[in-house]
Amino acid sequence: MIADHHANQTKAQPELVALFVSDTHLNPALPLTTAAFLSFLDKQATRAKALYLLGDLFEYWVGDDNIEDVYNLSIVQALRKVRDHGVQLYWIAGNRDFLIGSDFSVATGAILLDDPSVIDLAGKKVVISHGDAQCTDDHAYMKFRAQVRQTEWQKTFLAMPLDQRKKIIEGLRTESKMEQKQKSVAIMDVNADAIAALFLQTSTSIMIHGHTHRPAIHVDNGQTRYVLPDWDCDSQDKRGGWLASYSDGSIQAYNWDASLK
Repeated sequence: MIADHHANQTKAQPELVALFVSDTHLNPALPLTTAAFLSFLDKQATRAKALYLLGDLFEYWVGDDNIEDVYNLSIVQALRKVRDHGVQLYWIAGNRDFLIGSDFSVATGAILLDDPSVIDLAGKKVVISHGDAQCTDDHAYMKFRAQVRQTEWQKTFLAMPLDQRKKIIEGLRTESKMEQKQKSVAIMDVNADAIAALFLQTSTSIMIHGHTHRPAIHVDNGQTRYVLPDWDCDSQDKRGGWLASYSDGSIQAYNWDASLK
């Protein structure tokens, strides 16, 4: 169940420990989404002890040498402002921005985490992930993912001129959109066995991930899986949101709405 933001504002709550967000897909073509995310950073993230960015913050990232791009720099500076406010930033790469590296980490103050990672939330072990590695039914994507996550592939790609990298990424995005139209929703969702294996591998009973753009809270056999929403405030069907973890161990889902701007 998605909570109503305003209703919860009036209730006394335990201390806000951490916020989780993913799949904002920030880019200059989505000015309203960008404004909504920047508002989230200013009004919500600064209240937490930690902010976890679970991938696909950017629509794409061609390398840390593109940080000085005007748009990218505005996001980096906004994240740095949150960190300078005393909020710890954590980052897990998504399928769109897996080329983020140490320069980005230094510029924002974010700690780059492995995917998956196990964290402690109010004494509870929680596994966090972007979520794409568990979409094992999409064989074509899993093959592509394995290729681009190789160190040698990334070194070769990052050695190319910046403009060439941008053209390659644009081509991959176009190709990906065409392929998605031919794939079923089930294939692009996480695989139940892969999820079960991740729970078992990490000895956890709580999971938080994004990627699928299918926000939900799944409870089964004593295990709870929170799926983060994607953000798009530029379309007619405006959407976005985050998870909040509190000191009493509770985790609450919040929807973005226009009043948060």
